[in-house]
Amino acid sequence: MVAAAGKLRVAKTIATTPAILRAKPSINWFLCQYLRKFTVIDVDGKLVVHSHLPPLNSKAYQRFIREHLLSRFAGPSHAQIGITNACPQHCEYCYNKGRKGEVIDTEMILGAIRDLKSLGVFWIGLTGGEPLLNKDLPTIVENIGGDCASKLFTTGCGLTKDLAMDLKQAGLTYVTVSLDHWEEGQHDAVRKYKGAYKAALRAIEIFLELGSLHVSVSAVLSKQLFQLDAVEQFLHFLQNLGIHEAWLSETKPTVESCWDKQLQITEEERGSLMALQDQYNKMGGMTVNYLSHFEDARHFGCTAGHKMIYVDAFGEVSPCVFIPMSFGNIQRRSLREIVGNMRAHFPTENKCFINKNYEIVQKHFAGVSPLNEEDSNRIMDEVVFGPRARFFELQYR
Repeated sequence: MVAAAGKLRVAKTIATTPAILRAKPSINWFLCQYLRKFTVIDVDGKLVVHSHLPPLNSKAYQRFIREHLLSRFAGPSHAQIGITNACPQHCEYCYNKGRKGEVIDTEMILGAIRDLKSLGVFWIGLTGGEPLLNKDLPTIVENIGGDCASKLFTTGCGLTKDLAMDLKQAGLTYVTVSLDHWEEGQHDAVRKYKGAYKAALRAIEIFLELGSLHVSVSAVLSKQLFQLDAVEQFLHFLQNLGIHEAWLSETKPTVESCWDKQLQITEEERGSLMALQDQYNKMGGMTVNYLSHFEDARHFGCTAGHKMIYVDAFGEVSPCVFIPMSFGNIQRRSLREIVGNMRAHFPTENKCFINKNYEIVQKHFAGVSPLNEEDSNRIMDEVVFGPRARFFELQYR
């Protein structure tokens, strides 16, 4: 019954966005095969595959079809913006650790959103720091608009019912709350903040009470969690929270404290988690959405610097949140120019850039994150890209 309902919703979506039928048959076949690995869920009328894609019946998804599938826009499709660097928590693996400078104001954030959308971006993630600490957050969400999916990444610290309602009314598409362990002491220890666990669970409760917002948990899985074979236990805990999605990634070798090979999971462990995702998603209910599954060679691969970009709270433009390299600052140069120059270095490939190249980044690191444009270009002279993932082989062949 679950599978049949999902297929019916996809069929209805195709009926509402018939332009997709003008895409290459091979692309449509690829998308059908990919969508079959998930159960499309209905959240207050929005048909959601997972939170890394816009709802299937949204204006943002129509832009994906029109601009990226059919017109083959050269610009990015996904972006994240750091709207503050302030955060009460102090995670060891935080991709913003060590970044500093002059914080961009709301006017510049709104300008970046306009520029990103003009380049083709139809999905924007709002991150930090803790985005809830930016008093203009509802205004920022509202300015993203209905033709671009918006996703809030939050620890939950500082959330109130009134603010949650303001975000819903502003048009927020997705919210994901950080939760790294099912035990309070373990989560608080990772976050180095007493009360992090309670704040996360309270935020999940508040967002779910709204009843019409897609709510997920963002979990960073440690090497230890894999070794203890505890991932299934964690997923069972998350499922009992009543959330729509578990958005999973592993600890990335982004910052100095994570450059130890012993902290990195193996390809075998990644494969086992991808298989676990497919197993869970066949059952319906909570969606499991593992980043390495999206980036797998069979699917979309690593799109850092090409279809994905990151503008941090100081205006530095990086290929993605996990790559501590800057290709320019929007306070000094136009975002369009920076993105154009950066994309020339990143053709996409079928493996995560930072997982594959962090030792090259480490070699050039001089204690300041992100690396400046000169050092970033020097790194790119040493990087060798592998083959593209299946989607980009089909789309640009």
